[in-house]
Amino acid sequence: MSKIGFIGTGVMGSAMAGHLLEAGHELFVYNRTYSKTEALLSRGAVYCSSPQKIAERAEFVITIVGYPKDVREVYFGDQGIFKAELGGKTLIDMTTTEPALSKEIYAEALKAGANSLDAPVSGGDLGAKEATLTIMVGGDAKIFEKALPLFQKMGQTITLQGRAGSGQHTKMANQICIAGAMTGMVELLAYANKAGLDLEKVIATVGGGSGATWSLANYAPRILREDYSPGFFVKHFIKDLGIALAEAEKMGLTLPATALAKKLYDRLAGEGFENDGTQALIRLYWPEGIPEK
Repeated sequence: MSKIGFIGTGVMGSAMAGHLLEAGHELFVYNRTYSKTEALLSRGAVYCSSPQKIAERAEFVITIVGYPKDVREVYFGDQGIFKAELGGKTLIDMTTTEPALSKEIYAEALKAGANSLDAPVSGGDLGAKEATLTIMVGGDAKIFEKALPLFQKMGQTITLQGRAGSGQHTKMANQICIAGAMTGMVELLAYANKAGLDLEKVIATVGGGSGATWSLANYAPRILREDYSPGFFVKHFIKDLGIALAEAEKMGLTLPATALAKKLYDRLAGEGFENDGTQALIRLYWPEGIPEK
């Protein structure tokens, strides 16, 4: 069993860390909001007061935080991971962040005698709870193999995509795909409702054919219950789409559908729903809830 440090115990991180604890690993945790670590502490995890303290005690340090600025603070801040002695340790950032930042962490880790992987995930809160996440990894093959048993406790589809930053680029491709799926799903519901159809029947029918998507299967039923709790925050999806569009621009690539999806989510956040789940996009169509047919 390994000594694992886990930084970021929010909606996703708490469940992911819990699987590692259940597997028998010694777990050290840190979160800016202490109360978000309490469930893990009650099950035997040990609290540390900073990312540096985590890195001093753990063999593997896993991070999953909100934004690139948070990643930078956790790794490079005054009490960050790189302030610890890191010889022989493995750093795994599972945040969705900028590929360039993942490469920077990789280079700094090597200087410190450590190794790093970028390993963003997809699957939302359900995937985290059920340990069925898709994990997209960038870094060295031998370090990937070393970390694989840990990934297997948190996810199902786990793939080394290439060198440092490749996991993040794969996640951007994933988010581009989801952007289209989410806009299609909410407009499907808006159209079907306006046409006077039974929405549950429509979801089941479309979900049984070529229109089937993860978003339709998982988020459409939540919408019918008017459940906008965050499996994945609107504000974080906006961050991801911003990174994807910026990376596409660097490559000379135009993504008009993704740009439109980001505008819709920006509008949703502007109306006060940035802390809702991404399925809240339907609020732009149904601001007062499901309308009468």
